[in-house]
Amino acid sequence: MKNTLLFIIVSLIWGSTWLVIKFQLGVVDPLLSIFYRFILAAAIIFVFSFLRRLNLKFSLKQHFYMALLGALLFGLNYWFVYLAELHLTSGVVAVVFSTIIIFNILFGALFLKSKIRWNVVFSAMLGFIGIALVFWDELLGFTFSSANSVAFMFALVGAISASLGNITSAYNQKNDLPVIQANAFGMLYGALIMLTLAFITGKPLTFDFSVSYVASLLYLAVFGSVVGFGSYLTLLGNIGADKAAYVTLVLPIIALLLSTIFEDYQWTALAMIGVVLITLGNILILRRKRV
Repeated sequence: MKNTLLFIIVSLIWGSTWLVIKFQLGVVDPLLSIFYRFILAAAIIFVFSFLRRLNLKFSLKQHFYMALLGALLFGLNYWFVYLAELHLTSGVVAVVFSTIIIFNILFGALFLKSKIRWNVVFSAMLGFIGIALVFWDELLGFTFSSANSVAFMFALVGAISASLGNITSAYNQKNDLPVIQANAFGMLYGALIMLTLAFITGKPLTFDFSVSYVASLLYLAVFGSVVGFGSYLTLLGNIGADKAAYVTLVLPIIALLLSTIFEDYQWTALAMIGVVLITLGNILILRRKRV
């Protein structure tokens, strides 16, 4: 029941961030928007940790793995997704990013010696087909032009980065690194890495004081980062990286439901079939195995 609740929380929050991120685009460079998001989120978690008197002293080796978590999960993967969406539609990027399930299964077996659960593979494939049907029209419009090919690779590298971040979190939890503190340091390191990249690439240090930008930034930092990643990585530790990654197949559906309300998205028969397949895979992947 707890894992199902965590799954629902993550799906609803991250499904809504696709819409909210739109208010971040325009004035501020993506590298800096990611920096602002995670430096704020890290500050919130550190304050919470101080108030709860949680342990914040860790070894150099543990800081290395928290920095690795930050680079992979709270930095680079977001940057690659932003770069991909400069040339590809969100539907194509969503389909590419959903391959994180496959990467989680492979990397889990490679680095964590996890068993490959064939029910998870089957459910993931159902979901993958479903997400492709939902975005079928956008996929048909995809062409391998020079810019699109590079953007496609960015999206794929983003999925690989996020998957390796998932595996790093699972490794950290297996080695008794608490999720809350690991997230705090990880987000701090990820934010600083994004800021460093912004300086290296010559991005001007700007900020947008408009209500839409500030409000979206607060939502992404508090709910999308603090609550979202806290819930997701806890879920990952409970049920494994392969099952937890199924969230990435549900997110675009939540985004589409919100788009129906706020952006007049028009559903097609293929999209409806895709939702059914994703829901079926969701049920299969979350149900408990009877003893």
